[in-house]
Amino acid sequence: MVYLMIKEISPSSDEVIIVTSSLMKDMNSKTDLYRANAIRVLCRITDGGLLGQIERYLKQAVVDKNPVVSSAALVSGIHLLQSNPEIVKRWSNEVQEAVQSKAPLVQFHGLALLHQIRQNDRLALSKLVSGLSRGTVRSPLAQCLLIRYTCQVISELGPNSQTGDRPFFDFLESCLRHKADMVIFEAARAITEMSGVTSRELTPAITVLQLFLSSSKPVLRFAAVRTLNKVAQTQPLAVANCNIDMESLISDQNRSIATLAITTLLKTGNESGVDRLMKQITNFMSDIADEYKIVVVEAIRSLCLKFPQKYRSLMNFLSNILREEGGFEYKKAIVDSILILIREIPDAKESGLSHLCEFIEDCEFTYLSTQILHLLGNEGPKTSDPSKYIRYVYNRVILENATVRASAVSALAKFGAVVEGLRPRILILLRRCLYDNDDEVRDRATLYLSLLSDEPDAAQDDAKAFLFQDLDVPLENLEKSLELYEPSERPFDLAAVPKDTKPRHQTEKKAPTSKEKKAAKDASKKSAEGGASNTFEAYEKLLNSIPMFAGFGKLFKSSAPVALTEEETEYAVNVVKHVYPGHVVLQFNCTNTIAEHLLENVNVAMDLIEGEDFNQVATNPLASMPCGVTGQAFVAFEKPEGACSLGKFSSTLRFYVKEVDPSTGDADEDGYEDEYQLEDLEITAADYILKAGVSNFRNAWESLDSESERVDEYSLGTRESLQDAVQAVTTILGMQVCEATDVVPSNARSHTCLLAGRFLGDTQVLVRLSVGIDSQKQVAMKLAVRSEDPSVSDIIHEIINS
Repeated sequence: MVYLMIKEISPSSDEVIIVTSSLMKDMNSKTDLYRANAIRVLCRITDGGLLGQIERYLKQAVVDKNPVVSSAALVSGIHLLQSNPEIVKRWSNEVQEAVQSKAPLVQFHGLALLHQIRQNDRLALSKLVSGLSRGTVRSPLAQCLLIRYTCQVISELGPNSQTGDRPFFDFLESCLRHKADMVIFEAARAITEMSGVTSRELTPAITVLQLFLSSSKPVLRFAAVRTLNKVAQTQPLAVANCNIDMESLISDQNRSIATLAITTLLKTGNESGVDRLMKQITNFMSDIADEYKIVVVEAIRSLCLKFPQKYRSLMNFLSNILREEGGFEYKKAIVDSILILIREIPDAKESGLSHLCEFIEDCEFTYLSTQILHLLGNEGPKTSDPSKYIRYVYNRVILENATVRASAVSALAKFGAVVEGLRPRILILLRRCLYDNDDEVRDRATLYLSLLSDEPDAAQDDAKAFLFQDLDVPLENLEKSLELYEPSERPFDLAAVPKDTKPRHQTEKKAPTSKEKKAAKDASKKSAEGGASNTFEAYEKLLNSIPMFAGFGKLFKSSAPVALTEEETEYAVNVVKHVYPGHVVLQFNCTNTIAEHLLENVNVAMDLIEGEDFNQVATNPLASMPCGVTGQAFVAFEKPEGACSLGKFSSTLRFYVKEVDPSTGDADEDGYEDEYQLEDLEITAADYILKAGVSNFRNAWESLDSESERVDEYSLGTRESLQDAVQAVTTILGMQVCEATDVVPSNARSHTCLLAGRFLGDTQVLVRLSVGIDSQKQVAMKLAVRSEDPSVSDIIHEIINS
């Protein structure tokens, strides 16, 4: 207890001398337990100076005959390596001797320390693995460490360029035949997690894990089924042979094992076995917690999308569990799954809507009720018998809270707008809603009655357009735009609301240490952050207020601020690129950080380095720039109308400097001209593409004319991973990633990324980016582009070619 207390208290440098002498005596005690504890505590509280005095004792302790003392010294060395690496690295010979020890714990700690000493030397690490993989490691714990270090070496060296074999893979396979379960599992897990593992390499590991599935030890069953579950995400066929063994785990007493077994079976099962699997799962669902149920529901949804012909049995299963007891997240997962199946499988629409109608009769969650009512309003009128849904919707008007009642009124109005035969009955129901005690419900009923009561066909078309129009802008962007809108003769334009769902923010900059620059730098930082968060309308309003830019037409896109100066410079400048159909306006946000200088007539001189399509037509200099106050200077270029013109510019900040008296703040009348070189500025393809995501990429893709599709293949050369290749292409195109397809699974040899955006001229463009990587890390790419304008598809390919 005394040793533990001293170690946890960690005396200060003034107090440590009091206990150091006593601990050094204990290091030479005849009691091994005292020696081990003294070593641990001394290494925790000592500094570099004292460590040199006791280094000899520590080196002797590393090779001590008593494993407790030796292990204590090795563990202390692991901790000391962080603070005094030079001293610990001198113990290499002693640590190597400890690795050959017969004591399992000493060998384990010795190997861990030896690896940390050599971890930055790839050749030494490869030699370490090569030497120890010949069978000199007896400790199962040390063997597990060696397997991990071997995987590290394999990933760094890569497969043989001629034979394709991996170095040291034979050692991993030999570990699958080890007598210790932990070593066998560690080797199997390591093989399954290797990058680009082949089915031939995977087979022995899967065989071993299959044996673990029938083990009497719960921990082995859990480890095996969890690993197989991960493998099934990328290579389900490799795991299919284990299905019979996993089916027996559905009734396992450990619910975690049973859940993993079910989700794995759902990923690897075939179409013929779906019905049998559903019967087994039905009895299982009532025995597990909601968090496990959600995992099962998501797996069932994936299975249904994989085998659409089985939608009836899977939809019935989802509807049955929807009626059972459960929390909000569980119910939401089921409803979301049914909504996805309705959207992706047309034949499942009517049965899915019927199940959801039954559910809202007893639904206690407002969010789910409104979500289902919205779906009924959109999809119900398109079914073969729309009238059967009216009863369910109107029941919500009578029985539910105000939020649900308002949603039900909107759903009723959609039925009335689309189904002419139901309109008189719908109007009667809406008139009853005029006496509701909630303002929102009454207001909606009044509005929809006004829309539906107009007889002309044109009026009915307007009603449909109003009721079914999609809000294709993020709500948070719409809210900000409405807050910034100032009432005037010019009406609010919904098309001007930015559609970018992932705005890029300027990285926060640190303030300099100089007191004179602190306030000015803070102002520059606020300007950069404000420039990144300003809405599209704010930029448009600013540009329209400048007469020379007012005739450029409608602003298409404003970029995030791009820094043109280093962080600790006299003048902080960033640029925002505003793109018009026939012009590009560059807005330079400039901040003076020198308190003794007042800058006047600040402008940016630009020279075209690359490109020929740009012609400078206007400049708007900044009249005055005192310290700490950010101002804007503008330069406008003309380019061909609607063209994706690329260019690179050199830019120089030019100004007139006047000295400022620090005591009075007055500037001298006389001054001098000066200039400051800025970093080069590029107009890239991404500047002409507006990020605009789509809710359903598949439907959006199929809605575009296949004649506009342009497909080509490219070689991207050598890449570290597919993730690097996908990141590089998405950065070049500057488009919105759809359905989180920018994340590549770790073991994937191929991947498809979906991108969406709107090209200059507000033309929708969609991209399917398919990449694959071989054993030499050579990446090939297939790029398929569809657009509302075939010429835009060609431009996207030209961007990649360039």
